[in-house]
Amino acid sequence: MTPVPHGMPGVMFDAVAAGGGGAAALELLARAEHSRRLACAYAVTRTAGELGGAPAGEAGRAWELLDAATRADPVATAAVLSHPAAGPALFGLLARLVRERDGRTAAEETEESETEEAETEEAAGTGHGGPPIRWFTALAAAAAVRAGLPGRVEWPVDGDRVALPSLGRTRFPGARPGDRARLRVTADGRSLVTLADAAGTDTDGPVPVPARGYGGTGRWQGARLLDTLDGGAPLLLDALDQPYFPNAAPHPADLGAGETRHWETVAREACALLRADLPQAYAELATGPLLLVPLLSRGPGQVSGSSAEAFGCVALSRPPTGTTFAVTLVHEMQHNKLAALLHLFDLLEPSGAERFYAPWRPDPRPLLGLFHGAYAHLGVARFWNARRESEPDPALRATAHVLFARWRLAAREATVTVLASNRLTGLGERFAGQMLTTLDALCALPVPAAARHRAESAAHAHHTAWRARNGTTLRVPAREG
Repeated sequence: MTPVPHGMPGVMFDAVAAGGGGAAALELLARAEHSRRLACAYAVTRTAGELGGAPAGEAGRAWELLDAATRADPVATAAVLSHPAAGPALFGLLARLVRERDGRTAAEETEESETEEAETEEAAGTGHGGPPIRWFTALAAAAAVRAGLPGRVEWPVDGDRVALPSLGRTRFPGARPGDRARLRVTADGRSLVTLADAAGTDTDGPVPVPARGYGGTGRWQGARLLDTLDGGAPLLLDALDQPYFPNAAPHPADLGAGETRHWETVAREACALLRADLPQAYAELATGPLLLVPLLSRGPGQVSGSSAEAFGCVALSRPPTGTTFAVTLVHEMQHNKLAALLHLFDLLEPSGAERFYAPWRPDPRPLLGLFHGAYAHLGVARFWNARRESEPDPALRATAHVLFARWRLAAREATVTVLASNRLTGLGERFAGQMLTTLDALCALPVPAAARHRAESAAHAHHTAWRARNGTTLRVPAREG
């Protein structure tokens, strides 16, 4: 398994900067994210090897299993490493291993003791005080299941749920500290998981594990399939098994039938809307599996979020309508694109303590956050520009005019601030310059006077409230037209 270098043609880079990029750009970014995670898995193995002891053994066995699964079925292994759960797990594990290694390096100047040996066992994942190598083992085990690779693998349980990233999870209500999950893949490709106690005796199971990434039977819970996009890409509702989103709702398998039907209905409405109004954005969604993580909303509005390491994942609260769902997907996929692009190119110099006004937030934002927000709201402005042309209901069309005017102004203002920050690299200036060119074109489009007045009033009210709350900071005035 060898990661390969990735680049992006200048024309494609400019298209992404302008707010789009299309399916080809998303496919390139997905390949780059896969290579990045593969490199991280190797770094985990090497760093654990430097620690020695149980972490080295656990990580080495996980890498060997991942390598064997790749040789048996590289597409199956790629599906595991490309799953949104793999990024946070691998990079979170690597960060903890590096801290452990660096701390160990300093400690090596002192006398080693038997206590350190006990801590090494815990760091392998048998306890909860060290780097959780079990995350890596579970990834490799999922690859073995998908590849149908015969064999057996074990790893420590963490609570009463045993998860295989990209496949789902099961519960062992009687699980206790020291118990281990035991996965067996038979010669005919069937996979079974059991719970073994500290003595190695099976205490619960076996639970059959399906070899695909959604659905489930019996005690196995997989992701919910909400819709299938053009080309066969699934739109899935599921939870990431580590708490990467603090406000995540219970596992989708625990949702009632009525709630699941609501998600399915609005998902299909959103996809149909995007296919008709924003075919390029729809094509970007349809390049691969998209995982939706349900969030608990703390207020009446829509809540959504993304993670830089969870490419292909959008977290959002219960969307009331298909239109709300669609604009949220556009907003968060912009974040997904920019985060993946930032893994390939340095667009920003290291920033200091400066904080900036963002026309959509109540708090001052660092430059990276402002850049991300401007790019996301560029996508939102493009969405409402399309909706004000296609919306048949006059009242909703009037709202679309207001929202288009509001967010094109906000995105342009933030982009001007980013360009004036003196913190952009040459590529960053090129990227933000393309954003500004697109926004200037959007700001030149005619909008009904009443809608424009409402948008400008909302922008002024937001800034007034922000200054009352935060005082003044850098803010470059924007202009329409």
